[in-house]
Amino acid sequence: MQDVSFQVRPGDFAVLLGLNGAGKTTLFALITRLYSARAGSIAVFGHDMETTPRPALARLGVVFQQPTLDLDLTVEQNLFYHAALHGLGRAQARPRIDEELERVGLATRARDRARALSGGQRRRVELARALLHRPSLLLMDEPTVGLDPESRAFLLAHVQTLCGREQLGILWATHLMDEASAESRTLILHKGKLMADTPTSDLSSLRETFTRLTHAA
Repeated sequence: MQDVSFQVRPGDFAVLLGLNGAGKTTLFALITRLYSARAGSIAVFGHDMETTPRPALARLGVVFQQPTLDLDLTVEQNLFYHAALHGLGRAQARPRIDEELERVGLATRARDRARALSGGQRRRVELARALLHRPSLLLMDEPTVGLDPESRAFLLAHVQTLCGREQLGILWATHLMDEASAESRTLILHKGKLMADTPTSDLSSLRETFTRLTHAA
């Protein structure tokens, strides 16, 4: 990473756009402390992620690119486990789990094992799980990879609704330009460097920049 700095405010839908290998997943790993920065510093919500990461991590919800559900547990067992990691007791977690599963259309699958779900349904569960502790910022790392068009459209629309209705900050990483909406802001990452930070409404400039980088790759 080379001096990557940007803000995602409450209600922002920020699309982190970059080719495969641009550094999107690495950036997410640094933000979430899966990787330690070998140089420089990372601050999230004003907290240095090297020295005081816990307050920032408590306010982050994350859906990673690679599947992370325990397939041998039921849907609700996966969610209760995550809730416990964030200090939520069962009495507090139960209504939140019910609410989030209802919002993603999986209320009737709560007691099914995760392996019985389709790829798109598992991704919905991962999203529901990421929201249980009421984060201020939601990180979505290539969340639609491998999904069918219907699942992809549902996930994108649901997250955009959350952004607008609940003033949740979203950082959505993708290599697909059509996942940037007219209401979003787009950050173009290329070889670990932030090349653009612009409203997606300026589509011609955005497309020109991304096309140039694609051809130069």
